[in-house]
Amino acid sequence: MNIDGQVALVTGGASGLGEATARELARLGARVAVLDVNLALAEKVAADIGGVACPCDITSSDSVVAALAKAAAAHGPARILMNIAGIGSAKRVVGKDGQAAPLEDFAKVINVNLIGSYNMSRLFAAECVKLDPLEDGERGVMMFTASVAAFDGQVGQQAYSASKGGLVGMTLPMARDLAQHGIRVCTIAPGLFSTPLMKQLPEPVQQSLAASIPFPPRLGKPEEFAQLACHIVTNNHLNGEVIRLDGALRMSPR
Repeated sequence: MNIDGQVALVTGGASGLGEATARELARLGARVAVLDVNLALAEKVAADIGGVACPCDITSSDSVVAALAKAAAAHGPARILMNIAGIGSAKRVVGKDGQAAPLEDFAKVINVNLIGSYNMSRLFAAECVKLDPLEDGERGVMMFTASVAAFDGQVGQQAYSASKGGLVGMTLPMARDLAQHGIRVCTIAPGLFSTPLMKQLPEPVQQSLAASIPFPPRLGKPEEFAQLACHIVTNNHLNGEVIRLDGALRMSPR
């Protein structure tokens, strides 16, 4: 699909990998809707790229429907969905105090990262199937954001790894399900990237993490993630695939 002139939705588009992807899509000519729970930051990004900011909680169907309607009113119907919104978690099954990890923490991460992404995708797809087909009968393309933790989860990452592993496992069946409608589905599993969350860590910790990456021995750049996300859109034969973007990193247990 040619990105130029298309309408794209980016969840988590107000910062980090989502912001970089929103900016790259706009650079390539897309009309971008920046979806985020942080409306103030979303508005700043949208103003920079000539997009529209849409408050959106991906776990709420009403919120997603409202965001889709606002984006469509501003730009028209969307053919591109970048699912990037998500949260992290680190809880040992049994803590140092001997207590079991709170079930609520596990459920929250699954609800946002996995169920929220599915919720966003199903509602996007229901609108996308109504559009006229383009080249090769394509109507749309969506991307999920997993993580290398889906494969190499570290100690304490049970919830995060399970949520990202769920996205990996959902990629192929969703691509097969939506093939009849001409909607492609792919997933990126990023490694260690230089995001606002990463930058909150002490510099020595960042350097140590970067040194663990075989090559190049540095943290990934958000724009590198954005470039791959946009390539998925433009390469019509990429479908049902999970792509690791990690510099050959394999995470250690700790």
